[in-house]
Amino acid sequence: MADKEVALIVGAGEGLSASLARLCASQGMDVALAARSPGKLDDLCKETGATAYECDVIDGASVDALFDTVVAEKGVPNLVVYNPSARARGPITDLDREEVKNAVLITCYGGFVVAQKAAELMLERGSGSILFTGASASVKGYPNSSSFAIGKFGLRGLAQSMARELHPQNIHIGHFVIDGGIVKKSGDDRAAARGDDGMLDPDAIAESYLQFHRQHRSAWAWELEVRPWVEKF
Repeated sequence: MADKEVALIVGAGEGLSASLARLCASQGMDVALAARSPGKLDDLCKETGATAYECDVIDGASVDALFDTVVAEKGVPNLVVYNPSARARGPITDLDREEVKNAVLITCYGGFVVAQKAAELMLERGSGSILFTGASASVKGYPNSSSFAIGKFGLRGLAQSMARELHPQNIHIGHFVIDGGIVKKSGDDRAAARGDDGMLDPDAIAESYLQFHRQHRSAWAWELEVRPWVEKF
C-alpha cells in the first residue's frame, strides 16, 4: 500500500475526472473516485482499476467517512482533486434562494470540507497535493451566473489562503482556472462548431494537473490558467 501514490478524485464523472483517473492509473497510482452516485463509475473503475466511493461533499460526516475508508484501504492520499460544482442560472431577481445556497455549498463549502480533511491527514504525514478545479467564473462574474461566480470566487480564495498557509509545511495547493468549454469524449456538437482546438481536451488538462502535482517544491505554483489557444481572454 505504501509503495503506490494514492490519488483521490472527488466529484468524479465523465470528462476531466475520467481523464484524471486514466492518467493517474497509467502512472501506477492507486485511484479512488468519490461521487454521490458511485454506480455511474462502474465502467471507469473496470477500465482503470479504480475504486468508487459514495460521498456527499457538503456533509462533514460523509467526507470523514470517505477519507477514513480510503486511508484504511489504500493509505493517505498523495493527491486530492476537488471537482464538484453546481449553479442556479438566471437573473439575480429571479433566482431561488435555496437553489443558490445549494450551488454555493457544493461549489465552495464542499471544497473547504474536503480540503480540511485532506490537509489534516497530509500534515500528519508531511506531504501531499490538494488541487481545486475552477472555471472562467473563478475570475470573471458573468451575467445570469451569479451563483456560480460566488462559488468559484470563493473556491479560488480558499485555495490562495491555503497555499499561503500550507506551502511552508510541504503541502502543495493548486487552483486551476479552466477558461473555456471541455470537450465531451462521447461526441460534442459545440466542439464541432468551434473548430479545431476550440475547446479544451480533458486529457490535456489532466496532464497539466499531474505536472502541477509533480512540480519541484523549489518552484511551486499555486494557480494555473488553461484555455484553448483560440480562446479570447
